Amino acid sequence: MRFPFFEDFLSLVFPKTCCLCKRSLFDFEDQLCKLCIARLPITNYHLMPQNNDLSIKVLGLTRPNKVMAFLRFTKKGDSQKILHQLKYRNKPEVGIELGRIYGHLLSEHGFKYDWDEITPVPLHPLKKKRRGYNQSEQFAIGLHQALEIPVSLSLKRVLFTETQTKKSRMERLENVADVFALEPNQNLSGKSILLVDDVMTTGATLATCANVLLESGAKVVDMAVLAAGKN
Repeated sequence: MRFPFFEDFLSLVFPKTCCLCKRSLFDFEDQLCKLCIARLPITNYHLMPQNNDLSIKVLGLTRPNKVMAFLRFTKKGDSQKILHQLKYRNKPEVGIELGRIYGHLLSEHGFKYDWDEITPVPLHPLKKKRRGYNQSEQFAIGLHQALEIPVSLSLKRVLFTETQTKKSRMERLENVADVFALEPNQNLSGKSILLVDDVMTTGATLATCANVLLESGAKVVDMAVLAAGKN
């Protein structure tokens, strides 16, 4: 049961603010104001999903098809601020909202029927318990709401790995080898899957996950991340 008067009172005392500019949001806005959405550093990789620097990154590591990023990551830029809110400020709703925005963009460009399911890169259970949620799963939920494609938690992380932040490309590959596996009773035969994560750096994590899905019978594994830096 909703209590509109109480909700109005809370919004008056504790107004919702934009996670970037901190301006109070209107009722029709969620997490980000329209002005900040308009200046998001969108990559437009959905216009060239098979020929961009991200697809080159994973070439040789897996069998790439479409490889896309919603935002261009830059240090101290808006994309980094958003990711910081999502990962370290207990703001899972930011991931959902960004997934919705990107999902509507993909739908407008004809991607709505490209995939059978959306699979987020999993966190180790200990890390998920510590954070309270998997940020990649929140991004997947937002994509699902816009594209109407089911989210499938078909992957699991079987080893706890060190942070990838300061590792080289080769060290990252070694760090995620044998880390991921398929959850029991998953049937991926002939499916087209959109594999999603929050950030792509070297592509090692996504490529490892994609290989598990392909080896388990998936026909195609495309990749989409919330943000990625340029080589």
